[in-house]
Amino acid sequence: MTLFNLLTRTGLVLSSLSLALSSCTSYDAEISRETVERVITTLAADDMEGRGTFTPGIEKAAVFLEGEFERIGLDRFTGLDSYRQTFSVYSLTPESSDVRLNGRTVDRGDYFYMAGSEQVVWTESDNISVISIGPDDDFASLFGSTRRGNSTALVLVNEGHRDLFNSYSNFMSRPRRVVDLESSGTLVFVLSNADQAATYSVNLNTAVEASPLANIAGMIPGRRSDEFVLIAGHYDHLGIRSGAAEDSIANGANDNASGTTAVVALAEYYAQMRRPERTLLFVAFTAEEMGGYGARYFSEQLDPDQIVAMFNIEMIGKPAVEGPNTAWITGFERSTFGEILQQTVAGSEYEFYPDPYPTQNLFFRSDNATLARLGVPAHSISTTPIDVDGDYHQVSDEVETLDLDHLTNTIKAIAKGAATIVSGEKTPTRVVIEE
Repeated sequence: MTLFNLLTRTGLVLSSLSLALSSCTSYDAEISRETVERVITTLAADDMEGRGTFTPGIEKAAVFLEGEFERIGLDRFTGLDSYRQTFSVYSLTPESSDVRLNGRTVDRGDYFYMAGSEQVVWTESDNISVISIGPDDDFASLFGSTRRGNSTALVLVNEGHRDLFNSYSNFMSRPRRVVDLESSGTLVFVLSNADQAATYSVNLNTAVEASPLANIAGMIPGRRSDEFVLIAGHYDHLGIRSGAAEDSIANGANDNASGTTAVVALAEYYAQMRRPERTLLFVAFTAEEMGGYGARYFSEQLDPDQIVAMFNIEMIGKPAVEGPNTAWITGFERSTFGEILQQTVAGSEYEFYPDPYPTQNLFFRSDNATLARLGVPAHSISTTPIDVDGDYHQVSDEVETLDLDHLTNTIKAIAKGAATIVSGEKTPTRVVIEE
């Protein structure tokens, strides 16, 4: 920690500076464009190889971000001896199985499963939940909600859904990834016109392989140690794309080196101020592109009721359709988070407004969704015109396609908009998810 950071944390600074920073609602954001350009250029460089999950590139990015948090002087999370929040993702690959229902052996093509452990053995005496999906039921919706809930159940699917059943069966033949073997449920889907399982037996054998991952996390303790404001963005991307003719590296400058850069710049910004009222958490999530596993793990390490708000920063390197000083917020109507930001920047050059692309379901397509499902006012802030962006998930997503002045300005807007939440003056309402 630098001497300046130490002095500002303890309040022992020149009185003129103390007066200038005395109110969290009155300062103008001072975000360093130099930091913005340096960080995003580093993260999106070719030698990061697109920051693909489980690759040397994402490891290199993790080391860089650890160095940035160290330079800034962030505290480590309680219980961690570094800025790495390390965990494992487990790949579960089906090996052998046997399913019997109401006295007959079920053909292998008439069932598929999602195992939550290496071996699963059921009989009717285990009182496993049995779900029946009839011919007129919405199989797609029920399949999705059952999967998301980490349920354990035997699901009987009417044969009228055979085509969709076969599609899901092909999809589920691939390895399943989970972050917790202890709490991951097992689902067995059986194509059958029976609406009940008088007798059944299930024997599943699954190969389990553990792979390490890491979020990069730091914090600035506030006066309120049990109220957290989370500022986050994912630092992974797609890596090297096979079959590309020339450029094969998906650099992910906008998606999401831009959001990760904002996390670093905001951490630097707040570290130079007096101690905040609420505790600030700064997290670069891993594995968003492959299922949000970093956010899933993180959400299990804290009491979600203590997270006052989540600023999930996603793709802010290109100006929004409403202009260069504007940004949009996903799930705007789901809490008062967006309204608070609007009120806080009122009269300034900045403006926040609701997500202009509601049909794209963006609220549920980034790491905020994991926390939002737990009630946290967790929203993504973005600026990219996603409906027409030709660089999205392409090897052309490079720094040269971005507007770094706009990127810097958007980070300033977020800092200004967050002021009353950080200061404890305003608290967003909780999110209620009904799916």
